Amino acid sequence: MQGVTQDPSKMMPNCVAQAFEAAIAEAWRFVGQTAPNPAVGCTLLDEAGEVLIVAAHHRAGQLHAERLALEQAKRAGVFSRVHTAVVTLEPCNHTGRTRPCTEALLESPVQNVWIGCPDPNPHVAGGGAAALTKAGVSVHWLAESPNGADLAARCRALLAPFAMRMTQGRPWITVKQALDQHGSMVPPAGQTTFTTPESLRFAHALRRATDLVITGTGTVVADHPSFTVRHVQDHAERRRDLVVCGHSAHVPTHWLEQARTRFDVHFCPDIKKLPALLAETTALWAMVEAGPRVLAALREQNLWDDWLTIRQDAHGADHFSVTTRHATTPLALFPEWARCAEE
Repeated sequence: MQGVTQDPSKMMPNCVAQAFEAAIAEAWRFVGQTAPNPAVGCTLLDEAGEVLIVAAHHRAGQLHAERLALEQAKRAGVFSRVHTAVVTLEPCNHTGRTRPCTEALLESPVQNVWIGCPDPNPHVAGGGAAALTKAGVSVHWLAESPNGADLAARCRALLAPFAMRMTQGRPWITVKQALDQHGSMVPPAGQTTFTTPESLRFAHALRRATDLVITGTGTVVADHPSFTVRHVQDHAERRRDLVVCGHSAHVPTHWLEQARTRFDVHFCPDIKKLPALLAETTALWAMVEAGPRVLAALREQNLWDDWLTIRQDAHGADHFSVTTRHATTPLALFPEWARCAEE
């Protein structure tokens, strides 16, 4: 059997692969504070493939990754050397809070653009790449590269929460459930958790990456949770949404007062109306931290995208497993993903 001949023009050079790695890592640093915008990374290379600048979008209203990278290149005195732009998401070609990134690229020395993912917005998909190509820029799609599959998957994982918002009108929903060796979610008396410090850090890193927390009145009454990010450094001045499944009358007044100093709090008495409530927020990624009743309701409504289970064994060791309903999950970008077994 003859082997399939690969088109050399579509092969991703090693320098581009390294540029994608850097762009994804930089964008990941800001996941959890860019909503309603996606987390996007950009690496600029010179003609020899040397990295000049690595940048990412920080938050809505600030420069997009491509514009920030080009501005940093000017400040660093390397703008004239810019030859290739590597971006995790197709450059925008429309005017929002900022001018189109395609214009910034066309006003630069960039001759080649490598794109990790197409824009999932059905109203603008393809516009950025088409505009660049029309202007004479050489555009390469990572998904079309024979050696780009793994990096393309990581770019899709980075974009997954934004893509969910664009296509389904709601945030990506990750359920986090901790179980002891007996399958119980209830911590021992006098404790608020039974997971290991490593697992606790993972849970708080996940909380940092999300924009909204979903819980239930039962969890609030039992634990008086703060839902703040601890054990890892949070984004500065980050204010998130908090959705409580149930009636406001069923939670302690003092807890609600404290919660409202940190969150925009919403109550959802009917779980069937949760999708509509979530659609009214700007959140891209929601994390569920609730008890068995809420989790059962979410399962019944099929209102979840991935389910992270932290299960403790008889020796006190934690084991991670993930069930996902999609081809990719943003959980794949956490270092702990290597320990997660997909069910």
